[in-house]
Amino acid sequence: MYTDISKLLEDMRGLQEQLEQFFEETREKFRYTLEDGRVRVSREVQQLQQRYRVSSFRYLLDADWRSVVTAPVIYSMIVPLVIIDLSFTVYQHICFRAYGVPRVPRRDYLVNDRHLLAYLNTIEKINCTYCGYGNGVIGYTREIISRTEQYWCPIRHAHRVIDAHQRYPRFFAFGDAQSYQQGLKLKRQALNGGSHDGEG
Repeated sequence: MYTDISKLLEDMRGLQEQLEQFFEETREKFRYTLEDGRVRVSREVQQLQQRYRVSSFRYLLDADWRSVVTAPVIYSMIVPLVIIDLSFTVYQHICFRAYGVPRVPRRDYLVNDRHLLAYLNTIEKINCTYCGYGNGVIGYTREIISRTEQYWCPIRHAHRVIDAHQRYPRFFAFGDAQSYQQGLKLKRQALNGGSHDGEG
């Protein structure tokens, strides 16, 4: 069974590489590069993008009234997001240090670069920054929780889990008591070594 899972995960890695190749082709098409982690866009491309920008005033005038009315509700979610961000940062610094588990690099998940797009107005840039932060926080905390789960309870559920995290397929099967008792230590060691596997 584990061999089958390993093969599926290898296929998934291959698909991920194809996706990265697609993103690279997109970068070439829209003429931007990534250098030392920074987005580089030529002045010529920025000027071209500016032609498509709708002013903030026009953007508000053309906005659906429901979007305007619900905007305060959307932005009120910044409070729980910041609390989650801070809480999980403190959590992993305390607990992961105690367990010897590598900490999740926050900067890998909280990416903020869409404000560099010249075709976005100020309101759109704020919206994009907010959504990027929100999704980044969720991705960051999900990785922290998945490492915690691998350390304490790496057992798959009996029921199907929609969009399970990337560590989940290598967890022990529901009901496989022998593998759990014999392999939990290996799962933890693999986590301490930065691996998802633990099938050692």
